[in-house]
Amino acid sequence: MDQFNWSPGIGDPTIGGWLTVVLYLLAVWTTWRASRTTAGRERMLWTAISVMFLALGINKQLDLQTAFTEIGRIVAFKQGWYNERQIVQLHLIETVAVICVAIALMLVLLAYDAPFSTWFGLVGMTIVLAFVLIRAASFHHIDRFIGERVLGMKWNWVLEMGGILIALFASEQRRRTAALVHSSRGG
Repeated sequence: MDQFNWSPGIGDPTIGGWLTVVLYLLAVWTTWRASRTTAGRERMLWTAISVMFLALGINKQLDLQTAFTEIGRIVAFKQGWYNERQIVQLHLIETVAVICVAIALMLVLLAYDAPFSTWFGLVGMTIVLAFVLIRAASFHHIDRFIGERVLGMKWNWVLEMGGILIALFASEQRRRTAALVHSSRGG
């Protein structure tokens, strides 16, 4: 029980896993480009979305949450509260949820007067974050649901890739709109 069973490696070597990582990288690139064509709070928002996608893309293949879970399991076992770990898991999930709500509120404040495409990008990022949090909670009935298929695709692919694609398309739309505005002003 006190042995660390995680090692760095490819966390999801499936076609769906690699496709998700490619989408994360494309989203990092497009959201970063959108951040460079905007200014002020909107630039900060697109930069934050880009950084979040970078972190989530890295985590997708390195499976870092499993390492943290292993560390937590070892600590719980060594400190004698392993049998009560569900209470700690619940408090951890509550804490992460509060942090995510605080981040979401900050992002909404940054986007309050932003164009629709920026709000749409924020919706995509929110879908991905919600999926990641639900997945991290790892409740068995949720795991069963996201493992089921709709139109031949697993729900976890639909949710994660869908959110990434929404943000990817929104960032490209925002970048194009900003470029048109810039060129119409003669700059």
